[in-house]
Amino acid sequence: MLINIPLISIIIAVVACVYASYSDLKEGVIRNKLTFPLIAIGIVLNGIYVFTSNASIFLFIECAIVTGVIFALGYIFWKMGAWAGGDVKLFTALAALLPFYAIPLYPSIVNYQILGVPFPAEAVYPFPFTLIINSILSILPFLLIYVLYIVVKNKPDLMGELMSPIKDYKKNIVLTLVITSAVTLTYTLTKQLEIQIIIVSLILIYLLSFIISKIPNRIKAIVVSIVTVYALITNFKITISGIILIFISITIIGIVIKLLTSVSKDALQDDYKISELKEGMIPAYSIFEKDNKVYVDDQSFITRVKNALKTGDVTLINPPKGKLLVSSMAAGLTEKDINILEELKNKNKIDDVFRIKKGIPFAPSILIGLLISLFIGDLAFIIEKLLVGLIY
Repeated sequence: MLINIPLISIIIAVVACVYASYSDLKEGVIRNKLTFPLIAIGIVLNGIYVFTSNASIFLFIECAIVTGVIFALGYIFWKMGAWAGGDVKLFTALAALLPFYAIPLYPSIVNYQILGVPFPAEAVYPFPFTLIINSILSILPFLLIYVLYIVVKNKPDLMGELMSPIKDYKKNIVLTLVITSAVTLTYTLTKQLEIQIIIVSLILIYLLSFIISKIPNRIKAIVVSIVTVYALITNFKITISGIILIFISITIIGIVIKLLTSVSKDALQDDYKISELKEGMIPAYSIFEKDNKVYVDDQSFITRVKNALKTGDVTLINPPKGKLLVSSMAAGLTEKDINILEELKNKNKIDDVFRIKKGIPFAPSILIGLLISLFIGDLAFIIEKLLVGLIY
């Protein structure tokens, strides 16, 4: 009986991700003693699989190439400051374990159907790319839970700001009625004109919501009242359900936005004296030097894009010019960076306070992404099919 190498690889991968998640959450690192042996084990298992299944040697070569491509892609993300070194090595290890079991060797441990659609949903590209996509998509729910945990445990004073969308219930009620009116008008117009296309409806809802929200308050109140009463008369149950759903959605979205912006920034950043800094700590901002003056750049790429759109100056997207002294990359501070900061402090060019941000453990998202990949499939592929189905 042939050894089920793909199943063995899956079990090893899941167990490794569980351990990596524990290590990343507890200590903030994914150890080399885990990832390096996994890469070797993956290569050995691929060789055994090719030999025992009488597959072409080119399959083994393809596995090695896919693993190399994943490492190169991870290295690029590392250079961009998006991933830490441990994340890159863990993805490489998983690519070595589950390199090319896509079509027709997709590593599914279950097979089922929903409404006639087979799951796990298989993409046309190798499995490691599915894993990366799903892991990135999984970071948002994990980030929300992680930030909420930090707030409750260490910074309960931020709960007031976090719950502010609930306190703004009057504002949310008005917005709910505006959106409800826009939906009602859109449904009526598209039905009368027989143009019931999802993308057109969404655009109309957005435009009408924007227009209604910008008109004077008295006129807005009259318009919203008339349209809402009409909606209640024509379809009472659906209108009431829609109002409740929209109100809850607006409130939840408001809390999520708070978690990802101001609350996240305050919860995941702390000030340290420069003498307290250690290698691996992640700076909350980059430090530049220009014309013998030192300044910080604490703007994110998204903030730069927003400023560029507001002012019309596309050059604002680029980071400030000057010599980069300390970078805010996910790789963290080096001994050289700390020495530079000490020197700048001694020259009174910076204060003896440096802001450090907590690194978001990515290993749990990789674990979630792996489980989704195995049991559900490629989320990007599924989302694409859903959008096509809705639009056409």
